Amino acid sequence: MVTIKDIAKLANVSHTTVSRALNDSPLIKPGTKKKIQEIAAQLNYTPNFNAKSLVMQKSYTIGLFFTSISNGTSPSFFADTVKGVNHVINEDYNLFVRGIDDYPTFSSIHHRRFDGIILMSQSEVDNSFIYHVLNQKIPLVVINREVSDQSIINILSNDREGSCQAVKYLIQKGHKDIAIIEGIKGFKSSLERREGYLKALIDEQIPIQSEYIVNGNYDMESGYKAMEKLLSLENPPTAVFSSNDDMAVGALNAVFAKGLTVPGDISVIGFDDIQIARYTNPSLTTVKKPIEKISRLGAEKILKAIESQEIKGEKIFVETELMIRKSVSTWK
Repeated sequence: MVTIKDIAKLANVSHTTVSRALNDSPLIKPGTKKKIQEIAAQLNYTPNFNAKSLVMQKSYTIGLFFTSISNGTSPSFFADTVKGVNHVINEDYNLFVRGIDDYPTFSSIHHRRFDGIILMSQSEVDNSFIYHVLNQKIPLVVINREVSDQSIINILSNDREGSCQAVKYLIQKGHKDIAIIEGIKGFKSSLERREGYLKALIDEQIPIQSEYIVNGNYDMESGYKAMEKLLSLENPPTAVFSSNDDMAVGALNAVFAKGLTVPGDISVIGFDDIQIARYTNPSLTTVKKPIEKISRLGAEKILKAIESQEIKGEKIFVETELMIRKSVSTWK
């Protein structure tokens, strides 16, 4: 196996010069760089990333962290996030994916292990992780949840506005008895979507009914159980806003299990626009939260921060969009 030392001997330079030349360092003269790169090509040299890491003082690892992978992160949300990041990060980097709740302490998270970190933040419990990463001086991008620290690159969608738009669409369709299936308590997305639901009702002067606000857990089973609870009320709602699509799919099945129809007996609207939303029967009207786009932007920003070693805080909002399909009908 060809090593940097072999190339150094043939080029009559130090192995540090070879390493810098192969990494396109501006410190090496163009003529020397060209000579070294030609020798490496002739010898079919393949870089040893462990040695490269030592010379460049880089780990060639980017961390993608979730608040939790096992609790409250739906499979579609997880897949879209990883897909968006992976689309941007090239083969020069390893992608390390974990949940923050897997760590009893953060001592293993340091700048020698990670060149940069993307945090898919779902809860304020992440704040201790954020400040640990900042103290370690690891470039950081926080996506999905708004953070107050102006020095952080923060990319998110306006969940409150998207939810408000969805509920106002139901109101325009003649619905007044509108329920919400909430997401996990403590998750920022749950709070924002609840606030959007309440704002729509207040704006349109529709009374808020506490029995129409039911808990979910961002999974299909909790959506099913929440819809069962709503259908058992003395005065069931005519429409339900589900805080994510997975729960909406569960809710659809609970309606069918009761021998009722969507949207004939009850309208259902979701949030996220996961891939399956187009293929449910009926197809699901939902708010498109561009998770893959947000994740892709996050990856682009972290690569720039790593390359420049300059981290300039900014806040980027990616718009949501109401995707009108067939699970909502006009209430007579």
